[in-house]
Amino acid sequence: MKNLLLSAAALAISATMAFAGDQYVDETGYAVSGYDVVAYFDLEQSPVGSAQPAGTPGDASITAEYNDATWAFSSEENRARFLENPAAFAPQYDGHCAYGVSRGGKVPGNPNLWRIVDDKLYVNITPVVVGFFEEDIPGNLSLAEGNWPGIEGDAASTSTIPQWNSEAPVQN
Repeated sequence: MKNLLLSAAALAISATMAFAGDQYVDETGYAVSGYDVVAYFDLEQSPVGSAQPAGTPGDASITAEYNDATWAFSSEENRARFLENPAAFAPQYDGHCAYGVSRGGKVPGNPNLWRIVDDKLYVNITPVVVGFFEEDIPGNLSLAEGNWPGIEGDAASTSTIPQWNSEAPVQN
């Protein structure tokens, strides 16, 4: 019986791992282009239809590994908060555009086109796409949640974020 339980647990873990998606990492070499994902939760969010404040660049000397990617943070405190529960701070859909996922694909997420909904961080690819996403946030998230299981295991996007400076914003 004990062997059966261990086998079932191992199978469940391996099945879960098989469906884990790859984190989007752009030319900077960092998840979320080197921005501090914890800092988004401390920024004042703009109303729907208004541009969000820019994200906070991380520091190259304050990093952590999660989901096979390097994450940068602006402070040791933010790094510690992230390490306590990385999934609570990492952007949804492995850093891919939330609207893109709602349409069934993986495209890059721009770290300065973000929104927090129900304590979850979402990023989108372009300002135009943000407009489409914000026309019906609940509906688009419902579509994305329905699509994600079918595309999560696909490779991460290898595309460049449009109109994006590919130099890492991280401070040295």
